[in-house]
Amino acid sequence: MEYREEIKAAIDYIEQHLDQEIRVDDAAAAAGFSKYHFQRIFKNETGLSVYGYIQKRRLAQASALLLNTSMQVLDIAVCLYFESQEAFTRAFKKCYGLPPGQYRKALRNVIHGGMNMENKNTKIKHWIITGTVQDKYETGTDYQVFHVGTRSAFIRSTADEYEADEYYTVMQQFAAERFLGKRVRFAAFVKAQDVEGWAGLWMRLDGKFNVTLKLDNMQNRPIRGTSEWNLYSCVLDVPPETEVINIGILLSGKGCVWMDNTSFQEVDRSVPVTEFEIRKEYPDGPENMMFEE
Repeated sequence: MEYREEIKAAIDYIEQHLDQEIRVDDAAAAAGFSKYHFQRIFKNETGLSVYGYIQKRRLAQASALLLNTSMQVLDIAVCLYFESQEAFTRAFKKCYGLPPGQYRKALRNVIHGGMNMENKNTKIKHWIITGTVQDKYETGTDYQVFHVGTRSAFIRSTADEYEADEYYTVMQQFAAERFLGKRVRFAAFVKAQDVEGWAGLWMRLDGKFNVTLKLDNMQNRPIRGTSEWNLYSCVLDVPPETEVINIGILLSGKGCVWMDNTSFQEVDRSVPVTEFEIRKEYPDGPENMMFEE
């Protein structure tokens, strides 16, 4: 089984309380699970323990505050609920390789001296940037907004009006051979701001001559409005005739989305697929053929 909604509820709770004490019991209650069951499921879904996830998110917040504000290191440690400045410094150095003060100095010189805080319309290594329109969106890497690490990929609208079928995407393609006959999951953490159309992760499986075999673009569970970082996924079975796997994030219409901490992995058959099913979107056969209704 997959626990998408329950884990999303727990992550929402964690995101809202990063500057407060977070007990595993409270996060488990937000998901509707017992503490023991929740800890096991959370690690299966995110790859991190609950406390490991909380610390990584607090350290990412600290990194952003060090680079984008003049807050003192002690104030950042207190703000993000570390027990002491020494504990914060130890954890930060272990994660980022430098103590907070040195990190601030080194990264500010690199970022502010040699690049913009957002690298707009620039290449993202190993990722393809494309869409139906080129002049209504901007995309690139963002050094101010990220889930973990130091940057994320983003797509932002720049026009006042959009057609319903206009979109932009950051995507990647790779050979399917290793995954034939397997069930796979593409997952990522996504943050949204003022999305008026819709956004979502997507995965498409292509056969010979670029024939689409399977697709999930989250259009039946779209990301809309404004939301903090949360985990989303697409799960598909890979048919033997698949040649190319496509993954990415798309934005249709106005707004901005960020994607970070992506993963692609085989999952067992207990995880339900999320593919677009034609029979659920269309009637079983033609209707009103005599135009009498």
